[in-house]
Amino acid sequence: MAKRVFLIVLDSFGIGAEPDADRFGDVGSNTLKAVAAHPNFKGEHLAELGLFHIDGVHCGERYGTPIGSFARLREASAGKDTTIGHWEIAGLVSAEPLPTFPEGFPKELLDEFTARTGYQVLCNKPYSGTQVIRDYGEEHMRTGALIVYTSADSVFQIAANEAVVPIEKLYEICKQAREMLKGKYGVGRVIARPFVGDCADNFTRTSRRHDYSLLPPRETVLDKLQAAGRATIGVGKIHDIFAGKGISETIRTSGNTEGMQVALELADRDFEGLAFVNLVDFDMLYGHRRDVAGYAAALAEFNDWLPAFMQKMRPDDVLMITADHGCDPSYTKTTDHTREYVPYLVYGAPIRPGVDLGTRYCFGTIANTVCEYLGVDACLDGCGVMHELAR
Repeated sequence: MAKRVFLIVLDSFGIGAEPDADRFGDVGSNTLKAVAAHPNFKGEHLAELGLFHIDGVHCGERYGTPIGSFARLREASAGKDTTIGHWEIAGLVSAEPLPTFPEGFPKELLDEFTARTGYQVLCNKPYSGTQVIRDYGEEHMRTGALIVYTSADSVFQIAANEAVVPIEKLYEICKQAREMLKGKYGVGRVIARPFVGDCADNFTRTSRRHDYSLLPPRETVLDKLQAAGRATIGVGKIHDIFAGKGISETIRTSGNTEGMQVALELADRDFEGLAFVNLVDFDMLYGHRRDVAGYAAALAEFNDWLPAFMQKMRPDDVLMITADHGCDPSYTKTTDHTREYVPYLVYGAPIRPGVDLGTRYCFGTIANTVCEYLGVDACLDGCGVMHELAR
């Protein structure tokens, strides 16, 4: 029977501040602790897999003998953003952080943007995505100028009302910006942020966001698997994060619920290789908006979804659950990502239950373990642990 790995990233589900969190302004952050204390949280199936047995996790109720194996992973890269986190999960450590622009983008860059696209620019500051359209949306509609903003992450975000800039035109502008943003201005992502409404009171972002990422500078697990003839299915924003590199099939989703449904459907499909799933709502809807109740409810939904997926797993399937960084919804010093350890839960018939892998350095542990299980040679950053997990 074909071997399959289902790698699910709970986007931003950190489990406690890393030792260097002070460098990132995130001392004391702990996404899991914040949400596990909320009445909306349910985690009995995550507990079965070993979540509350992980190193350093001192909240939640432990399950007797976990049916999964588990580890705490520490990030080796110099960053805490989506791109760097996913690249490291895929076996590519970023020794240098991607550029950020806490004072906004330099005039020379925006002048070039205007020359290329023909559009003037509003805002040019770090901003909340929901607040920026309230504050600048009406001026955008009057003038036609685009709302360009950033955050603590390495992003160049362009917001436009779909009635002013049609969605395909916004995507074209973002592609032009992506071509321009290289070298010292090579941000991790250019993000199209369409919205609708006719005044500040009813402006609403739509689900037609699109990310344009830097091309990974080296090969990742996706390239290794694809070269070996294995399937590499990217679900959610995986295609965007890797700029399509190494991905054989893309399935876009509107959020967590659809992403989980797609995973169930993939469990019924025949393929050999990797299904790489990103569940973005944890980060986008709840983490950044510092919504503890919403984050806890989203984890409860994922927890309740797990048994149905696990029942569909075939004898040679392996499920891996992890995260790319933290975004503690109770951490009100900022609304940015938080520098945290991430969980690594591994389950399936080929996996020994209850193996405590302790704390491992580098999210690339995952990529190498995937390759080891699927029988593909890899020289990726990090060290695999399949020899410790295999029955």
